[in-house]
Amino acid sequence: MNAPALIVIDMLNDFLRAWAPSSRQRLVQSTNALVGILRGRSRPIVWVRQEFQPDLRDAFPEMRAKGIRITIQGTEGSQIVSDLAVTPSDPVVIKKRYSAFYGTTLDGILTGLNPDGLILAGINTHACIRMAAIDAYQRDWEVILAADCVDSYDREHHDISLRYMNGKIASVMSNEEIRRMLAPTD
Repeated sequence: MNAPALIVIDMLNDFLRAWAPSSRQRLVQSTNALVGILRGRSRPIVWVRQEFQPDLRDAFPEMRAKGIRITIQGTEGSQIVSDLAVTPSDPVVIKKRYSAFYGTTLDGILTGLNPDGLILAGINTHACIRMAAIDAYQRDWEVILAADCVDSYDREHHDISLRYMNGKIASVMSNEEIRRMLAPTD
């Protein structure tokens, strides 16, 4: 993989405000470091965020049944954390389900960007990251999970998900390993 796109998933206020400040800060800093690595090589960054209508008509069945109101359109909670290095030219994809691909414009954006693989970052490893990785794999993308930049509120399922995906549908790599992989070979 020489010319990947980075896809950052669900780094949203509603999700991250409940995290311990140190965990949140570490994840944001690591993600910004990875964004910097990719921008330094003129590679695209695509941000993906979950968002639902105020009446929940487009939300998960569980959310509708239980009245769970999270990442609601027009609220600060549905926005990407302001500490992240998003630029106005970065594509932003709105999703309604776990996968960044399901019912979104991501396939079309990737066609226009023409990467040779995908690096995934964001939360939650056991849900949205795993589903996006599986859907990317099903589309024949080479997938890297950025180990320093994926996390979950559920440590057990985070670890299990990384073990399950590594070497099968994705490679798990640190920011430093990704930086070395993308280093010019003069």
